[in-house]
Amino acid sequence: MNLFTVGSFLFFTSFVAVISYFLTRKEKLDTQDGYFLGGRNLGAWVIAGSLMLTNLSTEQLVGLNAQGYSDTIAVMGWEVGAAISLVIVAFFLLPRYLKGGITTIPDFLEERYDFGTKQIVTILFLFGYVFNLLPPILYSGAVALNGVFNIPEVLGIGRTASIWVTVFGIGTIGAIYAIFGGLKAVAVSDTINGVGLLIGGLMIPIIGLFALGDGSFTNGFQIIVENSPEKLNSVGDSSSPVPFGTMFTGMLLVNLFYWGTAQHIMQRAISAKNLKEGQKGVLIAAFLKLLGPVFLILPGIIAYNMFGPGIEPTDAYPMLVQEVLPKPLVGFFAAVLFGAILSSFNSALNSSVTLIALNIYKPYFNPNAPDHVVVRKGKYVGIVLALFAMCIAPLIDKVPQGFFQYLQIVNGFYNVPIFTILIVGYLTKRVPAIAAKVSLFVFISVYATTQLIWDTGVHFLHILGILFVVCTTMMLIIGRIAPRDTAYILEEKAKVDMTPWKLVYPVGIGITAAMILIYVLLSPVGII
Repeated sequence: MNLFTVGSFLFFTSFVAVISYFLTRKEKLDTQDGYFLGGRNLGAWVIAGSLMLTNLSTEQLVGLNAQGYSDTIAVMGWEVGAAISLVIVAFFLLPRYLKGGITTIPDFLEERYDFGTKQIVTILFLFGYVFNLLPPILYSGAVALNGVFNIPEVLGIGRTASIWVTVFGIGTIGAIYAIFGGLKAVAVSDTINGVGLLIGGLMIPIIGLFALGDGSFTNGFQIIVENSPEKLNSVGDSSSPVPFGTMFTGMLLVNLFYWGTAQHIMQRAISAKNLKEGQKGVLIAAFLKLLGPVFLILPGIIAYNMFGPGIEPTDAYPMLVQEVLPKPLVGFFAAVLFGAILSSFNSALNSSVTLIALNIYKPYFNPNAPDHVVVRKGKYVGIVLALFAMCIAPLIDKVPQGFFQYLQIVNGFYNVPIFTILIVGYLTKRVPAIAAKVSLFVFISVYATTQLIWDTGVHFLHILGILFVVCTTMMLIIGRIAPRDTAYILEEKAKVDMTPWKLVYPVGIGITAAMILIYVLLSPVGII
């Protein structure tokens, strides 16, 4: 690691921080909307950039490329499959969220069902964020930065100690953004880092193919096609981490939950200045997701052909970066990685604070608290959560190879169960609150049994799809036997202009067609 690398890293990181400060320094952060929703004033490109950076962290860069190294490009279902989910969000969910004027996703569940349902879902969200999102983001970020900067050698310490040092460095800076800057600072820094990630992320596979082909891009690709054609098959078989059939069952549901229900994601879209900008931002993000396999999976496949089998899959991406990236660009790329890590961490932290402050502190501890008090208490909670995540993250180093897959399995304990009651709530008028609570209990209990006690031999995504159908049916039956006293009607509480984007349907259909084309091309009937 030379001084130029360190200097370029510090320059780009400082540049993002300074720009974010100047663009948000006049924001009113003592109100709920100002602190938690960026003043409901985000434009399409800021929404798209923040959505992408909130999602894309080293959890994906390291985890998905590790699966590209050890498996095939079929794992792109997590990325390309997200496009259709974002189209559905733009068409259906976002207009309803904005019409209801909600601040958190559980707010709708309170109006549709009751306060108890809202609190159960709030706890489930917090379980996912505090235990299965914040620590993994810090851990995977530490692994990536250690690989790029070779921190153990530079500091003369072991791998474990270097992970602790890096985790606390990332966590401290991320907490400053999230706790003291509010959502607007997070979103603006996301947008700037998003441009860097797009440039830097695409740079790795391009340079990697040149290096693999001894200076020829086409030769590099030809080597992959000749030596490992099975890795370019998007249609996963039953042994794949993402069997193709799951695209129509659990994968679709998981993506719909993530992009249409997860608080740390939808908080960006419901902060839009109007419905038009919100829909444009969501669909821009959908288009960008189609590019995901190029920089999230292809580098892992290049690493497999360059280094051969036998290395730790989670080391494949950092090793490729070290091998192919010119030294003058290492600092820039490390800064881009750092920005992606910060984005995911501070977004999840900001959303956790939002849920605790608005859904736990205010209703239970101080119902009459003015906005500035709620914001101040939220900041205190944010500090505690950040420190907790920093202490837990290094312990993940003992998790086996399937790191990304492990995270998705654990997410199943709350993601599709929440989406099930939300979608039934929007599509029906008489299903009562008890049906939602029974559905959550049954869904989580049965899923836990299949993952922890009884190995059914069925892929966890298929199990999520089956349970979705079963619990939806159960809710409809309960709604028929013991319906609500009054039919639910979504009230008009919009705080922004609700005029839709006139191109939302043509663009959405075009993105869906492009997604199908990508799958066809990367299939046995396509170019492979």
